[in-house]
Amino acid sequence: MPNRRSVCLTLALAALFSGFSERASAQAEKRPNVLFLFADDMRADTIAALGDPAAVTPNIDALFRRGFRLTSAYCMGGNSGAVCTPSRNMLLSGNAYFRWKDFQPPKGPKGLWSPGDGPNFPLSMKAAGYETFHHGKRGNTAPLIQARFDHNLYLKNDETDRTSGEPGKEIADSAIDFLKNRKPDAPFFMYLAFGNPHDPRVAAKRYMDAIDESKIVIPANFLPEHPFDNGELNVRDEKLAPTPRPIEIIKKQWHEYYAVQMAFDHHLGRVIDQLKSTGELDRTIVIFSADQGVALGSHGLLGKQNLYDPSMRVPLVFAGPGIEAGSSDALLYLFDVYPTVCDLIGTEAPKGIDGKSFAGVLRGKTKTHRESLLLAYRDVQRAIVTPHDKLIHYPKAGKTQLFNRRTDGNELWNLFDDPGEFDLWKDLFRKMEILQDEFGDELELKAPGN
Repeated sequence: MPNRRSVCLTLALAALFSGFSERASAQAEKRPNVLFLFADDMRADTIAALGDPAAVTPNIDALFRRGFRLTSAYCMGGNSGAVCTPSRNMLLSGNAYFRWKDFQPPKGPKGLWSPGDGPNFPLSMKAAGYETFHHGKRGNTAPLIQARFDHNLYLKNDETDRTSGEPGKEIADSAIDFLKNRKPDAPFFMYLAFGNPHDPRVAAKRYMDAIDESKIVIPANFLPEHPFDNGELNVRDEKLAPTPRPIEIIKKQWHEYYAVQMAFDHHLGRVIDQLKSTGELDRTIVIFSADQGVALGSHGLLGKQNLYDPSMRVPLVFAGPGIEAGSSDALLYLFDVYPTVCDLIGTEAPKGIDGKSFAGVLRGKTKTHRESLLLAYRDVQRAIVTPHDKLIHYPKAGKTQLFNRRTDGNELWNLFDDPGEFDLWKDLFRKMEILQDEFGDELELKAPGN
């Protein structure tokens, strides 16, 4: 039988832990909700609010007008032709894909997925007192991490969603149902990982008819074909149109892209409208981004298996309580979003991950974030991005490109052979190798001319 002293100690400990629990609960209640809207294969430049004359994106536009835009956000790249897979695993783990190269997932090749045992985005949000919800596409994603959400749902069939004429509807329906029926005992973290506007791009007639064909402008960096073999010209995405690229087929693909983007915008807007109707929007940080872009004719390419900006630069905006409207061209990775959200909600980001919070940029306290970025695609392409320049190296093809980001945003003019740029590209190459070491990229590169 317990003595009086042990009973008193037990009661004291119970009261202490109860107090901790109550304080943690009270702290969680003060934290904002977080809604993360994540697109699939969406370029950073196809938003009406950013100047695209053919885009019809009123709900995304509203976020970009009231929120803080990050105009130099990048996907690091990928170890797979399905770049969506490494991109989503990097986003949710906060780590570069080189970190899990030795991890054997339950199915598929070694290094395909990040482990799910943390640290990762859903675990950090749950530890901060959030109810976590994921609904997303089934293929080319991060299943081990997504299994750590309190509510983990997948599309019944990715292809059906993309060919239904109403892309995004199934995910929006379930998100609205969750918002209507949940008990508001804790803030929510909702990650809606859509499968659009990825191909096949099928939109209902009303969306197709709403796109003004006369306003569709083929990208300024369109080419009938890529000028050399970049190491990935035979991948699936590059077979979606003949080579050389017929301009009429490229224009048709753009029309379908804009129509699907419009439909997707409509359905994510329904989720935002649900938050408005209950007064929750003012208490919710809304983030919009995409796993990567897509070429759609830029540089003679169609997919995202390259390191040009149309494929690696992503749209990114934060809108909500404590975030003023603004814009920054600070260089950052998509996997920096995870620690940034931790910072914004007042919880500590895990130590040891590659992601770094750019909350200081959002709050107007700093103007820069990363000095340079390493971009990587399998063992066939490496690049370094700085505020002023971009160097892309193709180790197997023996080719190198150098672009001035300030004067040539379309990456049209390769300055690599300009004798006046010799010292610059040498310096960039050295910095790229330093970044490789930093992120665990073991691909050995031979500097041009060596």
